[in-house]
Amino acid sequence: MNLSDYVRVLRRNWIVVVATTLGGLLLAGAMSALLTPTYTSQTQLFVAIQSSGSVQELQQGNTFSQARVQSYVKTVGSPVVLQPALDALGLDMTASELARKVTATTDLDTVLISISVKDTSPAQATALAQGIGNSLIRAVDELERPKTGGTSPVRLSVITPATVPSAPSAPNTQLNLVLGLLIGLGFGAALAIVRSSLDSRIVGESDLRHVTDVPLLGGIAFDPEAARTPLLTHTKPQSPRAESFRQLRTNLQFANVAVQAKSVLVTSSLPGEGKSTTAVNLAIALAQAGQAVCLVDADLRRPMISEYLGLERNAGLTTALVGDADINELLQPWGDDNLYILTSGRIPPNPSELLGSAEMRNLVSGLEQAFDTVIIDAPPLLPVTDAAVLSQHVGGVVLVVGSQKLKRQDLQRSLHALEMVESNVLGTVLNRLPTKGADAYAYTYYSQPESSPQKTTSEYAAAPQVLRSGEQEAPDRVSSKAGRRATLFPADRVSKF
Repeated sequence: MNLSDYVRVLRRNWIVVVATTLGGLLLAGAMSALLTPTYTSQTQLFVAIQSSGSVQELQQGNTFSQARVQSYVKTVGSPVVLQPALDALGLDMTASELARKVTATTDLDTVLISISVKDTSPAQATALAQGIGNSLIRAVDELERPKTGGTSPVRLSVITPATVPSAPSAPNTQLNLVLGLLIGLGFGAALAIVRSSLDSRIVGESDLRHVTDVPLLGGIAFDPEAARTPLLTHTKPQSPRAESFRQLRTNLQFANVAVQAKSVLVTSSLPGEGKSTTAVNLAIALAQAGQAVCLVDADLRRPMISEYLGLERNAGLTTALVGDADINELLQPWGDDNLYILTSGRIPPNPSELLGSAEMRNLVSGLEQAFDTVIIDAPPLLPVTDAAVLSQHVGGVVLVVGSQKLKRQDLQRSLHALEMVESNVLGTVLNRLPTKGADAYAYTYYSQPESSPQKTTSEYAAAPQVLRSGEQEAPDRVSSKAGRRATLFPADRVSKF
């Protein structure tokens, strides 16, 4: 993972990171509030050698003092120094208990001794520091006094008396809050990285690129209203959802330049990724661009096209494949553009065999001759083999990937299934992308007033049906003009397959 991947992971899991950071702050604040305040008082002593004052004696005395200072520091924590201080103050405490509150230090190459005492009472901390300092002076005087009598060559004196602290030395609330913030932030970042490494779902384009280099034809942002109004005609022409399908249409045309595939199979890895709505809206977008489009519902297990468009389903693809009706009688026009729909027909007991038959190949070939583009909605790849079988009859395949629904290993299996039958994968479509965050997918657009309200599904379904054979002279091709609803599907090209 590079830096941009880590940033993306943090942005995806920003709620976790913020929650752990706030948790660290709250924990640090609670600990600071619950801890008993501790006060520190300090006194400082100077070690000197009593001599006549000659230069040589002063140098020797300074060296001697520095050598002895470390020993005096160690002596501070001994009962010889602490017990007299306790006795003088009349405190009910042992020398060992007091030793845990006392700290004695000295700087290198100096003759200064610092004695610090911590206590919950500022006055008692000051009294102890001062008492220990005085006790050390007396103890050193006794320890350094010659056995033969006389005065001690070493003299300690207080140069900084202990004072009563005005504020507690612990807990340091500001420091604790900073540490809590950093610890919470670090824990959140680590948790986000672990969570991301364990989560194999495909969320955005970066996850898709870890699996395949197949071109990304477009991304469809998640729209909570899509379940109620799934069609492109239900949205404003310049809405982000409409623009995303126009972008998909354009990218598909560029991806199809080399192979010139006129039939495109739209499928997914698993149910619920939005393949049917993508197929329908892609067909509508192509028809709005002036193309003659045929949308075929080849999902013979859970057909949805007729439900989305409000059309009759009982007579359709399966009817044509078994030869019960002419294809001209089965195609249903929809909307004001040159869009024809071939619904699924009755659900057969053998969908895979029917879709892999020679009749299906001939039907697709005939539709390719009659229309500019043929969009085929197929079942998901992983549960059944229908899409893999049908992909051999079409010019290209578009794989819809549901964001946060599909796992990487499932996408790999789907691509491998298409590769095994040598399908021409034109690209992928990321559906249900988040509108905010690291994987957001949206378009900037200018809202314009609509000249007329969008038609509903029932209004489109009420459009005049295609004319029957013999009612009007058959044209060579489906008309791409506005009057195409009064034309006949080219029976001379696809009468019977």
